Amino acid sequence: MGVTKEQVKSSLTSKLNPAHLEVIDTSGGCGASFAIEIVSAQFEGKRLLERHRLVNSSLEEEMKEIHALSIKKALTPEQWKLQQESQVSKPAE
Repeated sequence: MGVTKEQVKSSLTSKLNPAHLEVIDTSGGCGASFAIEIVSAQFEGKRLLERHRLVNSSLEEEMKEIHALSIKKALTPEQWKLQQESQVSKPAE
């Protein structure tokens, strides 16, 4: 049996205390592939590669069974706020 979306969420929540977390199982239910968006204050002052390493290390046990992890966004709360504001202010086309 593979890793569940809930297991990924639980590990990331307990280790990175995210302000926003979205986990999508892209494997079709077998738990081998996930896409995530995460916002955490622990990313402050860290470059993108360091943020990705933090996410991967937080999922150390799960990564033994996960074949693909796509980190779509790894942002600080301030970056997330600015991104949300810019999306709201864009006029609909």
